[in-house]
Amino acid sequence: MKIRVLKADGTAEPYLHTKVLGTFHNALTLAEQWDLPAAEQMAEAVTFYIYRTGSSSNISSDRIHLMVQSVLSSAGFPDAADDLNQYRLNRRLLRRRLEVISGRQEISGWSKSRVAKDLIREAQTDRLTARAIAGAVEEKVLRMGLTRVHTSLLRELVRQDTQAILQAEKQLAAVL
Repeated sequence: MKIRVLKADGTAEPYLHTKVLGTFHNALTLAEQWDLPAAEQMAEAVTFYIYRTGSSSNISSDRIHLMVQSVLSSAGFPDAADDLNQYRLNRRLLRRRLEVISGRQEISGWSKSRVAKDLIREAQTDRLTARAIAGAVEEKVLRMGLTRVHTSLLRELVRQDTQAILQAEKQLAAVL
């Protein structure tokens, strides 16, 4: 059975165990409890649970987040669970505060989905690559601490990250 994750923006993408592993690793890192073997075991438990008890082929990202928090707490990492939840809430707040200014000085809200859709349409990238690029751009913008960003800066960040990711895909394909 193929599991699809329903994202907050209404889109769906394939379930990736590595993303869950990364979430556990990041949560433990936030709490300064570096334990990769524990992160691997907890991620395996979540993936096993999702596939074994999945009555549906769709699961929300919110539900996965709650599972990760629950596993962290019950495995003896309550600080990591709290830190992960705080990180997620802060990211949501930063996204909501971020405004995009167009060339005509029109202001709109930030949308990672819009960036991904534009990449699919204009650069003909596949959906997962477009979401990865949009996520990388979002990370850079949020780390800049800006509350307003001009579309010209976004276009340049997208162009740079698109080149880097497509080059990495080519190199990976050459190796495999």
